[in-house]
Amino acid sequence: MNQTNKGAVVITGTSTGLGRATALFLDKKGYQVFAGVRSEKDAESLKQAASGDLIPIILDITKPEQIKSALDFVSLAVGEQGLFALINNAVVAANGAIECTTIEDIRLNFEVNVIGQIAVTQAFLPMLRKAKGRIINISGVCGRVAVPYFGILSATKAALESLTDCLRMELKSSGVEVLSILPADALITPEQADKQALNYQKTLANISPEHQALYGKNHKIHIDNVIKNNREIGSPLEIVTEVILEALEAKKPKRQYFPTKYPWSLRLFALYKRLLPYQYFHDQVYFKSFNYD
Repeated sequence: MNQTNKGAVVITGTSTGLGRATALFLDKKGYQVFAGVRSEKDAESLKQAASGDLIPIILDITKPEQIKSALDFVSLAVGEQGLFALINNAVVAANGAIECTTIEDIRLNFEVNVIGQIAVTQAFLPMLRKAKGRIINISGVCGRVAVPYFGILSATKAALESLTDCLRMELKSSGVEVLSILPADALITPEQADKQALNYQKTLANISPEHQALYGKNHKIHIDNVIKNNREIGSPLEIVTEVILEALEAKKPKRQYFPTKYPWSLRLFALYKRLLPYQYFHDQVYFKSFNYD
């Protein structure tokens, strides 16, 4: 490992979107980045785009043998220096009403977004403890305020927030910092928009006419907003990558970071949620923000 680097960082889910942007950004900033991807094609694409010493590693976080292989490789590369940071970014997101989401899709979401995060964290903790490093979990505001038609994603992010809080307390004596990044806006990620459009069509094709009558109109309103945000009007990825860098380099990082290009809107929303009665907030403020009937 190049000793001039700021430290070694493992990032999961770097094939596309925020994970890829974060890997390339931290590589430029002088970190030794080990970027988890699921295919050799993605590994080669990432390597070609990198400017420094970025090393792609095949890492599907649902596969114990790949976690073990990645751990052995990184451990050999960093030696006694240890691991400065683990950024748990890998995510999947089923869309659709909970009643209509298959149990297989629900299991996959929890397997990637919760169980996989735990498995990777458990594996790399000895290396993090050696460097007195930090764990950065990429969560989302939907873990704090649930989003309809993304209920499974909201549930997994709520679980991740609880795990982050527990890890922070349990690892305090080890000198390992644990924090979460909760993007407050949709991010401009066209590939994610494509995935959600395909997931939406898949959901429609597999639900009954009765369920289409119950959920179809509001689900369409919501998914159209999601796709528009991911394609056009969401926040640029740089808003989040800059916050990740801040969390990496802060001497005393915050417990949570809320990157957004609308900070005053987020503060006002948080104030409403704290001060208004629960039912009024959800019926008059939050629910109507989606323009549902």
